[in-house]
Amino acid sequence: MPRDSRGRAGPVGILRGMPPVAAGALVFVTSAAVLVLEILAGRLLAPYVGVTLETYTGIIGTVLAGISLGTWAGGRLADRLDPRSTLGPILLLGGALALCTIPAIRIIGSANLGAGPLAIVSLSFVGFFAPAAVLSAVNPTVVKLQLTDLGETGRTVGRLSALGTAGAILGTFVTGFLLVAALPTQPIVLGVGLLLVALGGLLTFSLRRGSDRPSPLGPLALALLGGALTLSVPDPCQYESAYFCARVIPDPLRESGRTLYLDTLRHSYVDLADPTYLEFSYAQIMGDVLATVAPEGEPLRALHIGGGGFSLPRYLAATRPGSSSVVLELDPTLLQIARTELGLRTGPDLRVRIGDARLGLRDQPAGAYDVVIGDAFGGQAVPWHLATREFTEQISATLAPGGTYAINLIDYPPLGFARAEAATLRAVFDHVAVIAPPARLDRAEGGNFVLVASDAPIDTEAIAARNSGRGDDDEVATGARLDAFIGDAPVLTDDYAPVDQLLTPAT
Repeated sequence: MPRDSRGRAGPVGILRGMPPVAAGALVFVTSAAVLVLEILAGRLLAPYVGVTLETYTGIIGTVLAGISLGTWAGGRLADRLDPRSTLGPILLLGGALALCTIPAIRIIGSANLGAGPLAIVSLSFVGFFAPAAVLSAVNPTVVKLQLTDLGETGRTVGRLSALGTAGAILGTFVTGFLLVAALPTQPIVLGVGLLLVALGGLLTFSLRRGSDRPSPLGPLALALLGGALTLSVPDPCQYESAYFCARVIPDPLRESGRTLYLDTLRHSYVDLADPTYLEFSYAQIMGDVLATVAPEGEPLRALHIGGGGFSLPRYLAATRPGSSSVVLELDPTLLQIARTELGLRTGPDLRVRIGDARLGLRDQPAGAYDVVIGDAFGGQAVPWHLATREFTEQISATLAPGGTYAINLIDYPPLGFARAEAATLRAVFDHVAVIAPPARLDRAEGGNFVLVASDAPIDTEAIAARNSGRGDDDEVATGARLDAFIGDAPVLTDDYAPVDQLLTPAT
């Protein structure tokens, strides 16, 4: 083999260190592993920064940066050192770093970094930049091992690049469609990390035999540390679904009270002994709205967009006997939690349909409901496709004449999302009201807003009377007050609905 004065491989390359099939399989597996970690990153970050478009933007950008740096650095290293001596340790180190992902995120995430772009990118960097970079160095190292004839450079590089891409595709599909639904995140990450460590150890001891072989003790020690910390650092999730990290916390001040937390959000409160008890102010306002939809005691036909703790369907059944509710809930785990921990009983008068609400709405008959309640969240944001004019028009079609649509949302100054959603409702319905404390309507404070829409006049006086009767100071904004609140906010459409960018999270 031709070599230069420093003993490095010359133009013809070094001797092939592994069969082409094995080389292709290794590139395939490591590329798949990077994408498995990237898909799981959203679940791992969710308990600390929530799940929004910004979360996935930060994750994808960080992993791509790691891939870019790792590919460049791996290529340089392959030209400087014999790839037969470095390939195994690189893979071993990548597996060790993958095993450190979970404890690193849990430890740093518990420091309450916030929920903005800086926190998202910082936490993504801590967890995923290093393993993505190190594992991406495998590809150029394997390419160097396979290049024995410069006349076949294009074919070799193209074949390995294609296999790496195929592995990434398979890792994405298998994780997103199968693994996340079947297993918690922790065993998946442990499995991936241990597989990479095992492959790295095997290659370290088989590809190169000699005194210049790098010692695997450092990566092995890191792998043991990462695995031990993963098993010992507390998991913030009591339940982990494909969509949420969920916990049910007993209320120390109310024996029968339970609070459901989803990721970073205090989502629902249920009193196991008293379904008429509504703890959250927005839920109380929803109760005010329900009281004005029809005469007291008259049963209602209700459609609920989002179930959560299912407190409002149970409240409706308790306060208006004979009412019926259909709940469109995305996450089957939340239904399981509600049944096992929150005392939910389903039946003919309270039915749950699992699946995306936008799709589930297509199956609802026209004019079938007196009221539709929107209470679906992904983190602090209403999922964008449940906030557009087109979706609102679908809601309108399911309402009986004069029916009411009431939606709960969260926003903080400058209230870009809350104002845009109010503008969107006004583009579909004849009458719209926004209910919130005066400071929120003045854009000085943030929190929950309840938006009410109907083609029939809204009984704002009755809503305000019930509110003040509890001692609350919420204002029901209509007319000029509503105009001032909405201002120049855009109407959200399927073509333009930047909900995550319009929403300002709590700081």
